[in-house]
Amino acid sequence: MTPATDTAYPHLFAPLDLGFTRLRNRILMGSMHTGLEDHVRDFPKLAAYFGERAAGGAALLVTGGFSPNIAGWLAPFGSKLSWPWEVGRHRQVTAAVHSHGAHICLQLLHAGRYAYHPLQVAPSRLKAPINPFTPRALSARGVERQIGSYARAARLARDAGYDGVEVMGSEGYLINEFIAPRTNTRTDAWGGDPARRMRFAVEIVRRIREACGPDFIIIYRLSLLDLVEDGSNWEEVLQQARAIEAAGATLINSGIGWHEARVPTIATSVPRAAFTAVTAKLRPHVGVPVIAVNRINMPDVAERVLADGQADMVSLARPLLADPQWPAKARAGRPETINTCIACNQACLDHIFVNKRASCLVNPRAAHETELVYRPTSAPRRVAVVGAGPAGLACATVAAERGHHVTLFDAASEIGGQFNVAKRIPGKEEFHETLRYFRHRLADTGVELRLGVRADAPMLAGFDDVVVATGISPRKVDFPGADHPMVVSYLDVLQGRVRAADKVAIIGAGGIGFDVGEFLVQDGPSPSLDPARWMAEWGVDPSFESRGALSAPQPEAPAREVWLLQRSPGKPGARLGKTTGWIHRATLKAKGVRMLGGVEYLGVDDRGLRIRVDGTEQLLEVGTVVVCAGQEPMRALADALAATGVNAHVIGGADVAAELDAKRAIDQGSRLAAAL
Repeated sequence: MTPATDTAYPHLFAPLDLGFTRLRNRILMGSMHTGLEDHVRDFPKLAAYFGERAAGGAALLVTGGFSPNIAGWLAPFGSKLSWPWEVGRHRQVTAAVHSHGAHICLQLLHAGRYAYHPLQVAPSRLKAPINPFTPRALSARGVERQIGSYARAARLARDAGYDGVEVMGSEGYLINEFIAPRTNTRTDAWGGDPARRMRFAVEIVRRIREACGPDFIIIYRLSLLDLVEDGSNWEEVLQQARAIEAAGATLINSGIGWHEARVPTIATSVPRAAFTAVTAKLRPHVGVPVIAVNRINMPDVAERVLADGQADMVSLARPLLADPQWPAKARAGRPETINTCIACNQACLDHIFVNKRASCLVNPRAAHETELVYRPTSAPRRVAVVGAGPAGLACATVAAERGHHVTLFDAASEIGGQFNVAKRIPGKEEFHETLRYFRHRLADTGVELRLGVRADAPMLAGFDDVVVATGISPRKVDFPGADHPMVVSYLDVLQGRVRAADKVAIIGAGGIGFDVGEFLVQDGPSPSLDPARWMAEWGVDPSFESRGALSAPQPEAPAREVWLLQRSPGKPGARLGKTTGWIHRATLKAKGVRMLGGVEYLGVDDRGLRIRVDGTEQLLEVGTVVVCAGQEPMRALADALAATGVNAHVIGGADVAAELDAKRAIDQGSRLAAAL
């Protein structure tokens, strides 16, 4: 690697010569399904989405997954490339990327037993634990047909103008199912020993190379860590990597974990660059460039991975959702202006798993580039925004970017609102980055910031538009003893005004209740900041040698004894995020937190909290009761303005106080500002 000389990140911006083509830097935009891939009508939007990220400086982009045939659909009528008449729509995407000097590969993804439809196929008739459908086991002839489908789809991708394909061989999809003994119980030429289990993958790469020629990029996404029982061991991973290289792969991308794995791999609680050591372990054993993945969200992290020789490229998927200009800002030496991915999954993966279009909590324009446009205003207005939480920050900065004269008021001494609460939760340290981004964005867009000022109706009389983003106040509880000194608000605990006792009951098991639980069971720095501690807690073999790279989890002792209670019946946490809720539940379970649903609160006295569950009364002998029973919108200012005839815009928690929904708040603030 010859480092670049005109940047603070010389290894990150060194070109990469693939022999037949040259990539302008070491940044790959990893595959991220958006939902735009699934409909012909959305391809102009998909082209705008990729074009914006190519313009931002990424070298090589990879599309969301396209199946090589109908059996491989992720869902009925989902993204697929198998027929010649499907080629034309893709040329919009490839042209948009090439116009900005970047390369693009189409990801070929056959869902296998993860397909959410009854036509699914797999190497063996074994149902996935996360899918209600049971696959049909492929016959030997059927296996050959699947391989042919991959080669045909790759040829069509070349016809569409793609520079190559990425073969998805990881994360528990069809190819990975052939490789792992967990899902391949065959005894024919496609199963049994490791060489026969990997034959399917090797043949796919070989046939694609044969079909598309020597000057076509083939990225193979190899599962380096399955993180499931009866996955591959390290010897088998190396054997597969060498065989894939010999078959004609140009690059090997790292795959980490199956979708059914019980180890988190990309959530915000996962340490930055937690898995790059396994890519580094592979790199000396192959002759093609290797790509490191997962939780590489800032330039200094990416540069360190490359400078230390852990990989030849870094993959950024969600970081380029959050900020398409990530590469350009890094190259210009302005990392402080990057809108950092906080790995929350709330608007990307959570959307995709319920068949909604993906976006991004911190960047609502992601995958909506043609619809949410921040056009310069031709008639600048004086705009007051009251409240510097997520909604107010988004609204103020977008309005100022468009050319309005914006003054942002907040009674606190710092910006952030409820983000200042979230950043204190173990595993949510990334919220510091969002606040850093907004501080610089306020300065860059010229917003007049007035902190420590409690704006009232007379103060706002001279503005053309007033936006009320005053947030929420915690909802109080009403039962005997609710005014007892041991009963406190979650804000008292998280903001350090109250130190909780050794035994604590939490009333309310929504997102805030779980956050408070994680705060209370952790003393000192979070494992999220220490990959070794984090791997020990979740049971990841740090040598990566064992089958599936699993070891016995070793949770650290909890700092407190905690009960997490909810009034409604059912399992606490059932309404948490689709892709992260299980992580929060597993974390608290590992710390011994007792979670109860269907709780009736009878009262608090000096002995503790009295409750009734399933008709049985019990006393929880706790010293602190933390109330996380929801929030109420703070609308006093909006009401005062209405009384004077001012029709203010009300956004964020002041509009709807629903579990501190930052995704909705930032989206709402941005859309309002775009319309002013």
